[in-house]
Amino acid sequence: MAGGSIAGLATALALTQRGWRVRVLDRAAPAPEGPSRKAAEHWDRPLVPQSGHSQFLQSLGVQTLREHAPFLLDAAVEEGGQLLDMTAVAPPSAEPADQEGDEHLVALGMRRPVLELLFLRAVRGRPDVTVSHGTTVQGLLLAADGRRATGVVTADGERIAADIVVDATGRAALSRAWLSASGVEVAPDETSPSHLRAYTRFFRLLDPGARPGPLNRGNAAGGVWDHYAAVVHPADGDVFAITLGVPTADRATTALRDSGAFLAACRLSPFVAPWVDPAAAEPFTRVQAIGMPANTVRGVITPRQRPVAGLFAVGDSAARTNPLYGRGVSLALRHAFTLAELLDEGLPAEQSSERAMASAYDLYRPWYEQSVHDDDARDAMWRARLAGEETVPLPSVVPGGPPLPLVANAAATDRTVWRGLVRGSMSLDRPADVFSDPRVLERIRTAPRPAAPVPGIRPPTREELLAALAAGKES
Repeated sequence: MAGGSIAGLATALALTQRGWRVRVLDRAAPAPEGPSRKAAEHWDRPLVPQSGHSQFLQSLGVQTLREHAPFLLDAAVEEGGQLLDMTAVAPPSAEPADQEGDEHLVALGMRRPVLELLFLRAVRGRPDVTVSHGTTVQGLLLAADGRRATGVVTADGERIAADIVVDATGRAALSRAWLSASGVEVAPDETSPSHLRAYTRFFRLLDPGARPGPLNRGNAAGGVWDHYAAVVHPADGDVFAITLGVPTADRATTALRDSGAFLAACRLSPFVAPWVDPAAAEPFTRVQAIGMPANTVRGVITPRQRPVAGLFAVGDSAARTNPLYGRGVSLALRHAFTLAELLDEGLPAEQSSERAMASAYDLYRPWYEQSVHDDDARDAMWRARLAGEETVPLPSVVPGGPPLPLVANAAATDRTVWRGLVRGSMSLDRPADVFSDPRVLERIRTAPRPAAPVPGIRPPTREELLAALAAGKES
């Protein structure tokens, strides 16, 4: 197992649950010891740049843990993780309020390092797992015909024989380089930019039992508007994160790196403002910036790639979607346990590799396409506003589908539309499937209009936002 982040640790856990012996080779230094939440705050993760930003575990991830590792979900809750019931914001309905599957509409609020540390300690505590920190995999060992992986070589020259090799090296996706160095042709990746920069800061509630404002999104508070986004994500215990997203093309918003400008933007943002009231919370980190990476399907999982038996890419090494949508960890968990199930079938090595590649491609490809669509649609809207255009193009919920504002309005009064929208956003159902259903489209068309917005709750114009950033930075 090359890589000791969540994807690698989840795969190690899934394999050991089925009788495999696993050695995890992690480039990073060992994690700090001590209570999980406190240790996580001192855990430097330079190889996991998204670690210091807001995260939550989608319903798909929660469901996967409930099915395959409920003890880890229990541990997360014991460490202060919050199970956030999405149905709390469902619209009133004349039909039965709860339907089969609604029990899965739950997200987990928890900082990524805390959840990752729980995975690490769970895996490290198993007798059939060895975790080697500070160890970099340099290349593959291949059979004489080059068609089967037989182990790896580390940067220190250690040759480690293995029945299978798992690439969980994240954004680096090192199996591509390993294959190329071994003379195996590697299919090119397919990528599409996210067009997004994000700024995150973590806060602590002064009264841990009191939320300063409602979670209007079920698992979060805030929104995505016509020129920026602002979202609060509750995390473990008394901690929450606020993330502001802006277009990469809008250089004026780089002022958000400044803590005063960041707070000024939060104070103008609907549903976010109460969370930065100094009587309610205080920040305990600096503002952290990240350029959201491109959406990517790795060539090594596509039908274009010649399979190398016994080599498997998981998580970001297989595919990556814009972290704004929070799908990465949940998809990685589903991938890890699905791969372990497939390997447990005892198929010939070549056949299991082909099946695993096809399974990974089927898992990730639809979400890659959805992320590309969502990013391009949002970028078109934001660029139009940035150019000063009077009207901006409205993003559609799926390619060729109804406008997202129309769907959101219908979801405010129609529980079926709401359910479809939320199940798509939580990766339980593919939005392309939900919003091609004629019955759902008809309900969108006929849903009652929602009540008028509450007076005074509106996002700032771009001019108002930039003025606030300038004033906040000067103060």
